[in-house]
Amino acid sequence: MLINPPKTSSNTAEISITLSYCSYSFPNYILRYIVSQRRETENAGALLIFDEVISGFRVAPGGAQELFSLKPDLTCLGKIMGGGLPAAAFGGRADIMEYLAPQGSVYQAGTLSGNPLAVAAGTAVLSWLDSHRHIYDELETKTAAAVCEMQKKAPAYVSRCGSAFTLFHCTHTVENAAQARKQDRESFSRFWNHCRSRGVFLPPSPFETAFISTAHTDADMETLIQCVDEFSWNL
Repeated sequence: MLINPPKTSSNTAEISITLSYCSYSFPNYILRYIVSQRRETENAGALLIFDEVISGFRVAPGGAQELFSLKPDLTCLGKIMGGGLPAAAFGGRADIMEYLAPQGSVYQAGTLSGNPLAVAAGTAVLSWLDSHRHIYDELETKTAAAVCEMQKKAPAYVSRCGSAFTLFHCTHTVENAAQARKQDRESFSRFWNHCRSRGVFLPPSPFETAFISTAHTDADMETLIQCVDEFSWNL
């Protein structure tokens, strides 16, 4: 909630966009969408808020907004910034943040605000990422190669954004939620159990996104590709 939002010519005070699964599953679609929303909010004098709880520090050091070269007015962050511990933060334009105490009249607090353990863990993780920025290129290369092989071996459509990918159980291109809902869910269920029986644990929903990390080895990638190759596709 924003206190004293900018006055606009409409009833819209803000637009919040969650840059999570949608960003990874439909990167081209979401890019076109957020570009249009950036334009609309600027024309209306409204705020554009990016929820980067999942995408923050994952697809790029600066999150999805760095990847897409778009700057929101406010950003929400979580997950990785706590190093695996409960933590969250938001920030943005100075003129907006100055509404918060002690500079402004809006009081913001929470049970875990400034928790020393989470802050220490988060600082360590973010410092490590800052000094190892090459891992983003490595993850990009590793994921791109794996997705390319999966696409060769399956009649399904595989979408990718950075180190995240979604394997849609359909033969048509997927660029939005309506197209994603047309996939074969029974095929996904069989594929999920097929992978699980081989030690590969994918997200248990055909609409969720899988993430590749630095912990995944070349052997892990080969196992994933082999699962795709050995599955009995019938789309």
